[in-house]
Amino acid sequence: MLSDEEILSARLLVVDDEPNNVVLLEEGLKREGFTCIKSATDPRNVLELYKDFRPHLVLLDINMPHLDGFQVMEQLIEVELEGYIPVLVLTASNDRQVRLKALKLGARDFLTKPIDLLETICRVRNLVETRMLNEELEEKVRQRTEELNETRMEVIRKLGRAAEYRDNQTGMHVIRMSHFSSALAKEAGFNPEECELLLNASPMHDIGKIGIPDGILLNPGKLEGEQWEKMQSHTAIGGQILDGKENKLMNLAQSIALHHHEKWDGSGYPENLKGEDIPIEVRIVSICDVFDALTSERPYKKAWSVEDAMDFLRENKGKQFDPDLVDKFEKIMPEILRIRDTFSD
Repeated sequence: MLSDEEILSARLLVVDDEPNNVVLLEEGLKREGFTCIKSATDPRNVLELYKDFRPHLVLLDINMPHLDGFQVMEQLIEVELEGYIPVLVLTASNDRQVRLKALKLGARDFLTKPIDLLETICRVRNLVETRMLNEELEEKVRQRTEELNETRMEVIRKLGRAAEYRDNQTGMHVIRMSHFSSALAKEAGFNPEECELLLNASPMHDIGKIGIPDGILLNPGKLEGEQWEKMQSHTAIGGQILDGKENKLMNLAQSIALHHHEKWDGSGYPENLKGEDIPIEVRIVSICDVFDALTSERPYKKAWSVEDAMDFLRENKGKQFDPDLVDKFEKIMPEILRIRDTFSD
């Protein structure tokens, strides 16, 4: 339950072309204790006032010049994406069609003119309390959803790092390359939601390493024959691990795990995809993964310099890597180096 203080702090907007009606309502509501009231006598001003004030309840007259109450409600629907408009209709009409039309447009209740102040205050209090309780519930649901999403993301990040610990004791590679990938995606024109999705999906690119024996994974020499085939199988293993529910994150993570060793010229594995047949998210991750792997120390190799790693990317434009994305990666090198320093081993 809400306290009287909370209810009386509700934002109320009175809309009526008759100034006397506005004064009557404002004074009655203030006497009841409501402290946050705004009004409008010209319905053409309501939309901007509504967007700025975000009232808990609008007391809205129907018969007005320039725009009637129905037209005002239609405007409010346009700015309320969830379709809820908190409107208490004021009308002198007993016409059933008027009431039905108002209800269809989203009106919550009616008051018949001439206004009975006691009835008005009771209805306003009831509607405000319902609105505020719904907002409170929505906020709790939003917070809980955020907590669940963050927990899910943390599990995903730790899953990616668990695979990385097999050959990198800090596990920071997946953190760096995922942030590299998000930065490169932004440069390539991805929107913020798509960049965030790639940031969260890319850490799982090497999850299939879990299924590769240490003798192969940590072998400092060149792998051949059955050992090389076994190493290549980590892409399929990753795809199997991430095969499951149909959602954007897992679908993208599975695609990256399966294809991050494909090459622009078609000489990669496991499906010999070529050029733009390789999803752009995969092409982005491939560049970022290789750059960080080259510039990181491993038990079986020393770290390359940034200059040498960039030379490798340039030399392999059009072979292993998407040429345009390599150019974009080089363009954002200051950001890449900042990320690298932030998440150093």
